[in-house]
Formats: sequence, C-alpha cells, structure tokens
Amino acid sequence: MLRVLYEDNHLIAVYKPAGVLVQKGEGEDYDDDTLYWQLKTFLKKRDKKQGNVFLGVLHRLDRPVSGIILFAKTSKGAARLSEQFRSRTVKKIYHAVVEGIVSPSSGALIHSLKKDEVKKKAEVAEGGEVAELNYKTLKAGKRHSLLKIELKTGRFHQIRAQLAAMGHPVVGDTKYGSKEKIDNPRQVSSIMLVATELVFKTATTNEIKIVEIDYPDSWNKKIRD
Repeated sequence: MLRVLYEDNHLIAVYKPAGVLVQKGEGEDYDDDTLYWQLKTFLKKRDKKQGNVFLGVLHRLDRPVSGIILFAKTSKGAARLSEQFRSRTVKKIYHAVVEGIVSPSSGALIHSLKKDEVKKKAEVAEGGEVAELNYKTLKAGKRHSLLKIELKTGRFHQIRAQLAAMGHPVVGDTKYGSKEKIDNPRQVSSIMLVATELVFKTATTNEIKIVEIDYPDSWNKKIRD
C-alpha cells in the first residue's frame, strides 16, 4: 500500500520501503515493481487520468534504504525542485544504526569518493568527488550506535561508504563491511539506514515544507542489545 507523506499541486512525497527500486536503470523495459511505476499507477487510478501521467524523479535512495522520496507531478515542479537539489538547498536528514561506538560522538566527514563501476560501490580514493556529511550520535549501546546524519552532498552510496571508511558500517550493509545481516521475513535487501526528513521550498509559493518520518522503533532494541 502506497504511503503518501505530502502532496500539493506540483509535488508528492511518498515512503519508499527497503528493497524497492526508485526507478529502473538503463534499458527499454520498465519494471512495475519500482516506486516510480507504483506511484504513476496510483495517481492515474486515483485521479482518473486519461493517457500518460507526468511524474518527475527528483532524487533517489539506494535499493536497501528506506525513507522519504519526493516526486514532481508537473514540469514546473520538476524544474523548480531539480534546481533546489542541484544547488543543495534541500535539507536531507537520515538516521542509521552503525556497528560500534562512534568517537567522536559528533562531527563532519569529508572524503573523496570514486564509483567502482565493476563492484557497483563507492570507494575512498584520490581524485574523486568531494563527499561531505555531518553526524551526531543520538544513542549508543554496547555494540551499536544510532546516528542522525545531515547530507551535504549527494554522491553515489555516500553515507554507506563514508561511515564504513570511519570504521562504522551501517548494520546489514555487507557490501560495505558490515558483519551483520538483517533478518527480513519479506526476503528483501535492507540495511539500517532511513531517509527521515526533507526540507524544501514549494514549487510556486516558496513556502518552506518539512516532511518527516520516524526511524523504526525496532532500532531501539538493536541499540539496547
């Protein structure tokens, strides 16, 4: 069931479950399991639209990551919000459970990241793109820490690669060195990383909108274990 978090005449924000692609990559065929096609189908049916439904992809989340995704319902919405994402005026907040106790408990991470096209992962390397984020420890147990993360740039697998580079991979992210796997009854790819907040200006009124969700309550038990 599609979960709508915010909607106006030009924009719509929905929740992306872990394991779901935002949009299919290269190729002529489309995948009706993607969030893009689920939302298109939902809007077409709900609004009784004839013909094609416009839907603009403004940003993405990795397949195993859950959280807030913002789409454009009009070309004006797509143009205005794409510019906000390009100029980095959209505030993007994430929460993550990572392995280990993070020290210092808060700070900024700045790395040079390169995408390895063969391994399909980001690696810290000279000559890459600058990746920057701020983090703060909200809770810490004996073996895990809950972090709040503000993304300053939007590089490929950025949060996952940067946290792994500091020795604290996201729980379940075996691609980036996590020693733990997440038991998932739905058999979908998932890690303990969720996009919990987006702050942006509306397409036509420049009104500031804040879309928020909570991180999963089950994460608190993970911290206590």
